[in-house]
Amino acid sequence: MRIVVADDHEVVRAGYAGLLATQRDFEVVGTARDGAEAVRVCREQRPDVVLMDVRMPVTDGIQATAELMRRAEPAHPPRVLILTTFDLDEHVYDALTAGASGFLLKDVTAERLFDAVRVVAAGDALLAPAVTRRLIAEFARLRPRAPDRPDGDALAALTPRETEVLRLLAEGLSNPELAGRLHVGEETVKTHVSRVLAKLGLRDRTQAVVMAYETGLVVPRSGSTG
Repeated sequence: MRIVVADDHEVVRAGYAGLLATQRDFEVVGTARDGAEAVRVCREQRPDVVLMDVRMPVTDGIQATAELMRRAEPAHPPRVLILTTFDLDEHVYDALTAGASGFLLKDVTAERLFDAVRVVAAGDALLAPAVTRRLIAEFARLRPRAPDRPDGDALAALTPRETEVLRLLAEGLSNPELAGRLHVGEETVKTHVSRVLAKLGLRDRTQAVVMAYETGLVVPRSGSTG
């Protein structure tokens, strides 16, 4: 799979690129020192996965992620993994909303990094479900509702079963866990998830979790981040 690494620190950028290059199924096709360069490199190289730092000069990772999603070919959208120093970072929430597929802490182990890239490239986009869900829930609780955030009417196109699937996705359940909760097979779960994403115009499961919280389908527990 083709990978681009974007980070404004040369040592960090080179370190990730070097680690990823040790894997037979990975090819690092480009690196970038800021968001604008990341967008340009991705346009030229059409990677499968982008490791994107949040805080970069010129164009930050949030703007770059949004630009990549706007320019993406529907049949081949890049999967963006956000790199951050803190697991509760408002910028990460914004990046997920912009279209990122998940996030990693910068102190991630090599094996965790490799696993994350493979998981995201395969389309199972909600990385580290419990942590990502906690992050989204916390900022959905703390931040006031913006005028352009969706309301519950955005979910009107869903059937009752699809609404239930969305609610369970927001809990961070995997496909096997969803199948057990709904008493159906995993293929049926995949069909339900695909229909939810298609009807709501969402790219992946992470976006579905964001919408579940922002529409009020799932209400964050007061005073809890987990």
